[in-house]
Amino acid sequence: MVLAASLPQVPRRSLVDSTIDLIRAEIETGRWKVGARIPKEAELAEMLQVGRNTVREAVRVLSHAAVLEVRQGDGTYVRLNIDPAEVMRRVTHASLRDHFELRALLETEAARQAAARRNEHDVRRLEALLNERGERPPGGDLADFIARDIAFHVAVAQCGDNAALAELYRYFALSLHGSTSTALADITLPEPDLAAHRRVFDAIRDRDESGAAEAARAIVGPILDALANVETPATSSV
Repeated sequence: MVLAASLPQVPRRSLVDSTIDLIRAEIETGRWKVGARIPKEAELAEMLQVGRNTVREAVRVLSHAAVLEVRQGDGTYVRLNIDPAEVMRRVTHASLRDHFELRALLETEAARQAAARRNEHDVRRLEALLNERGERPPGGDLADFIARDIAFHVAVAQCGDNAALAELYRYFALSLHGSTSTALADITLPEPDLAAHRRVFDAIRDRDESGAAEAARAIVGPILDALANVETPATSSV
């Protein structure tokens, strides 16, 4: 199946990026469906009013992301109807409040599952990471403290024996490390103390699923309350 249509002209910013956006839009809206062959390079170049090299580079990027599949001697086909890298880019560019709301959802369920599925090795590891995290040192290295905090929370997610949840939380936490450090330094937010984190650990150790979820929610809750009345721009401009 060959798809051809009149596409809008590429706006003048990065031609490759704009071409990628327009090709992606055709796919995400369903005009180019999974399994369909997209117009040939020369056709796309004419439709978009860009050079063939620009189209070639855009297709290369989307092929690398597994959105498109280039079949030598046959054509280029739609493989996925959504670009995972673009989805994560949009998540990264969301506001700080949005990030902490998502963190609350992930951490609450991660703690619940950890309490249900943890083993003795998990308990020992969590306790060691909790002790390493400690309290936030006054005037200390905020980025280093956040890294230790992330290590504890990632380990909680890994205890739940759900690879998808653990990897999603790990990606989310680590990708926002630097931008969150900057935002927390600029905005006065309540910092959950060691005792609040120990309540999460205690509930996981005791296999208290509801208690673990409540303790995890209590860690992020005060931050969300503080952000409710604060204008929070996206945490990253990359």
